[in-house]
Amino acid sequence: MAEFKIGRLDGQPPRIRNVPIAVTPEGFWCCPSQAALQKTTKNPNQQGRPRGGASPAASKASSVQRAPTIPSEKGAHSTPTRSRTNSNEQVCLPADDAAPDPPKPTPAPEKRPKQHKISVGFGQLGTSDLKVVLYGKEGVAVKMIVHKNILAENSTFFADRISRQSPVSCIEVPDCEDVEIYVETVGLMYCKDVKQRLIKQNVPRVLRILKVAELLGFRACIMSCLDYLEAVPWVGEEEENVVSSIRQLNDENNRVNPLLKRVTSDLGNPPNDTLAHIIELVLKSNEDRGRREMKSLVLKLLKENNICTNSSADSCVMTLYSSCRECLKSLLTLFRQASDQEFADQSSDSKESVFRKITLEADNLLWLTEILSDRNAADELTVIWASQSELAELHSKIPVMHRHLVSCVTARLFVAIGKGEALPSKETRQMLLDVWLQPLMDDYRWLQHGCRSFDRKAVEEGIGQTILTLPLEDQQAVLLAWLGRFLKVGDSCPNLQRAFEVWWRRTFVRPYAEQQASSLSRSGRH
Repeated sequence: MAEFKIGRLDGQPPRIRNVPIAVTPEGFWCCPSQAALQKTTKNPNQQGRPRGGASPAASKASSVQRAPTIPSEKGAHSTPTRSRTNSNEQVCLPADDAAPDPPKPTPAPEKRPKQHKISVGFGQLGTSDLKVVLYGKEGVAVKMIVHKNILAENSTFFADRISRQSPVSCIEVPDCEDVEIYVETVGLMYCKDVKQRLIKQNVPRVLRILKVAELLGFRACIMSCLDYLEAVPWVGEEEENVVSSIRQLNDENNRVNPLLKRVTSDLGNPPNDTLAHIIELVLKSNEDRGRREMKSLVLKLLKENNICTNSSADSCVMTLYSSCRECLKSLLTLFRQASDQEFADQSSDSKESVFRKITLEADNLLWLTEILSDRNAADELTVIWASQSELAELHSKIPVMHRHLVSCVTARLFVAIGKGEALPSKETRQMLLDVWLQPLMDDYRWLQHGCRSFDRKAVEEGIGQTILTLPLEDQQAVLLAWLGRFLKVGDSCPNLQRAFEVWWRRTFVRPYAEQQASSLSRSGRH
């Protein structure tokens, strides 16, 4: 901690308060953050101290014994001597010498905002020949005591200003957005190894330094910042901030390419091939936990980031449908094998192997159905599934504990139609109900009690909405068949009462209401 002096414009003795000031290995002091400055100046209960305690205390990390106070320019002639400073030392000056006194404004009845003046110095103060004044937010004004040759050598901005205004003793920077980082960046011009100085910084702060370094044309600092950002990990939102920042740089020498390679590829069009490879790896996995976790992860990533868009949509969907057809082909072969008469004579291990393959293929198909439904691309899959009459006929010959995931595929397609995620034709919807509604009802009890992911309300809503999209006569045929089954097995059957109510009103209430409205209309005309 070091003592830091804040001057006051009302002529009263300044308040002295300890604020954090970092000391670098080179021995210069870094300006405290604006939050620290505001905290220092806004505490009305802090008692004043005499001016004798205004000089900053030496940090334990610095070899400097004491950072001397430089008197103000107004009182320079009345001071006979002053302490010499060591090389590479930055000094915090009293606020009276912080910045050139602004012109006195015309007295106004309203209260003027206070200006917080700070002064910092770099290198050997006895050889300094330039002042740079920064005017920041909240009335903060910082004067830097610097050296023309150091700034001109490291910064194209300062080199241009010094050459155009020569001889120049003061450069003002109005509306400085980041005073703290501006001071630190100028301080880096006095470092022999800028990259080493950045090691202990974090990514957001280095991005701030990079922005100021770009404004100043401080090439050595820019390169050191890019080297730092290329080497460190980017966590969370840092990636977008880094990419956005480096793309705004004036990159004449392709300095940002190594960083952009972390998020972009030079290959022609790899995402679709990579996606196909990932799907293939997941579908062919036999390790239960790994495939389960990766299916959940890939499904979540696809939901969060719809990569199947724009020009890649067709190839992405083609990849998914190709996998669907492979799963269906394998599933039908396994169903035929498991329903064959000779299958019963096989050993338990052989039968268990077939049943396990059925479960895996059905689970794969369900996963692909989920992906396509979320992508609003399940129309063709609905047509393909509705045409699997042989698979539906063999369904009852497979034990329910091994076949129930096939019914989950049917249920998911009904949900997709009910939510408008799939828009198959009337013939396809009718065929889907004719072929797969009965097998779904056969497995319904098992699905409710043996399948954790089964959402009964969503499935029943989807089935009901699918039925209600049919012509009224077809609605009646499906719902009356459902009613007969529901009255026998109750909750072991989908509860389609809401759809039944809608059909009832369409059949018995609407014709009467329309007839009454027509009669009233005719009587009104007469």
